[in-house]
Amino acid sequence: MLNNQTSHSPTTDLSPSSRCVRVCQNRTCKKQGSAKVLAAFKASVAAGVTVAGTGCLGQCGNGPMVLVLPDRVWYSGVRPSQVSLVVEQHLLGGG
Repeated sequence: MLNNQTSHSPTTDLSPSSRCVRVCQNRTCKKQGSAKVLAAFKASVAAGVTVAGTGCLGQCGNGPMVLVLPDRVWYSGVRPSQVSLVVEQHLLGGG
């Protein structure tokens, strides 16, 4: 299931014009397939968007977790087949 939610944390040092997709690669998310989610984002990333694996995002049990910064939008339970939807609707569609 793909869920998104806007959050007011964590803070970021990214400029408003740059976006970064962070995909949790910690133990629980990894067991839930986050490595494949990260690979899918890297394969279909939009221009000007950085994709990176990250340590625990503090949302264990809701994974695989994806955080889009500086928008501070969280996606939980992301599957590789859903990555294109996030890219098209959020990253290319303006959030």
